[in-house]
Amino acid sequence: MSLVSPVPRWDVLGIGCVAVDDLLYIEAYPAPDAKVRIRKRERQCGGLTATALVAASRLGARCAFAGVLGDDEDSRFVLDALRREGVDVEPRVRRSSARPIRSTVVVDDTQHTRTIFYDLAGTVGADTESPPADVLCSARVLLIDHYGVEGMTRAARIAREAGVGVVADFEHHEWPGFADLLALVDHLILARPFAERLTGTASPQEAVAWLWGSGRQLVAVTCGSKGCWYRDAASPDSVKHQPAFAVPVCDTTGCGDVFHGAYAAALACGMGADERIRFASAAAALKATRGGGQAGIPTVGEVERFVARQGIPPPHPPSCEEDNPQRPD
Repeated sequence: MSLVSPVPRWDVLGIGCVAVDDLLYIEAYPAPDAKVRIRKRERQCGGLTATALVAASRLGARCAFAGVLGDDEDSRFVLDALRREGVDVEPRVRRSSARPIRSTVVVDDTQHTRTIFYDLAGTVGADTESPPADVLCSARVLLIDHYGVEGMTRAARIAREAGVGVVADFEHHEWPGFADLLALVDHLILARPFAERLTGTASPQEAVAWLWGSGRQLVAVTCGSKGCWYRDAASPDSVKHQPAFAVPVCDTTGCGDVFHGAYAAALACGMGADERIRFASAAAALKATRGGGQAGIPTVGEVERFVARQGIPPPHPPSCEEDNPQRPD
């Protein structure tokens, strides 16, 4: 019997890492032994997968979180934050001792950069036996990261066998079994520093070519203000370039995660590869104009209006809107 739901319960299901982020805004990042006044501080839910899910939800997708969390105060903070953003947290895997990553993010208001200090004590990666296969197959898209390679590999394999698209956000590759996980991803989107470190190449174009394979639907390497290079199954012999949208940058915290979430939402809703990349680039650009991580994520209406102002046809109306009438604007 097939585990695939004829009408998927969710558009995007995420099982990767989540975090509690304490953001500290300062005028400029200090030299050693300095004393620096904090202009503003905020606490937000963060993490690769959590931020991507919030982005996808704000952009009109039905989203769920099925990663591992516990019963501590930080876990409850994350779950409450996801619920407020419309992310279904009922599929989460409960482990009483598990807790989210705790991060301190220092935002430099002059250079518009951020430095992340993270604490992994008590954290747990993707579970090796949960969530159940029927949960993994109840979404159009599975969103994964590198946090718990064995559990991620299990989930990706089940999803691929069921025809569920797998979108990955990787930042590290030092763990045993990573090569097997990498091979299971059909929509691979990496930031340039990690892509070049992983492949040993010296340019995003070379990294895209190195990462391409017969099992891929799309490979993209994002380069911040220099845009994004990508290759897709519709035109597998060429590497394309999506220029970055020119915007006044305020805070780049979470921009890469927003790109992944927007891409996953666009994939779930049936956009073509070029539209998906352009939509994700626009969402990430808008995020960069606003402070905070998840707080600065735009809605689908804001992205559509922003793209229209650039003289570009609006994104193809997502097919999943029929199933999600509460489309944010």
